[in-house]
Amino acid sequence: MAKRIYTGPQNKQPKILSNRTCAASLLPGTFVSILVATVAQATTPSGVRLGLLVERDFYSAGQFDANDPLLTAYASGDTAHVLLPEPQQSVMAAVAAATYTNGQELTVAANGRLAAAVAGNIVVAHYDGPNGVARSAGDLVDVVFANFYTKL
Repeated sequence: MAKRIYTGPQNKQPKILSNRTCAASLLPGTFVSILVATVAQATTPSGVRLGLLVERDFYSAGQFDANDPLLTAYASGDTAHVLLPEPQQSVMAAVAAATYTNGQELTVAANGRLAAAVAGNIVVAHYDGPNGVARSAGDLVDVVFANFYTKL
């Protein structure tokens, strides 16, 4: 089975917006700010309606190479398919370069990627992968959405 951005729970259908266009070239698995008619790359979860750009079902699937829909960028002006986050949803999301631990608190940072949250950041998700694995910038990893809160 092909990799997907939304991975669970499987007994629910995620809410997907598809009535806005991309304001720039954007990669699936990155966070976006949902605006009136467009979506733009998010760099913080503060003060925005946050969404996660998902793959397009009508693109080829199955191989994890340059043709995979998870690695095919939306062009500026393309119709965006944006997942609306709900607590406890499991998804694959792009992260900043770092080593993560299971359960680690994550926030939205540069290029719409998740990064380790520090005091004062809004936590949007928790890392749900193996401990101590070094990740490169843009790697897609398993995360679980949190009920957003400010890290103390």
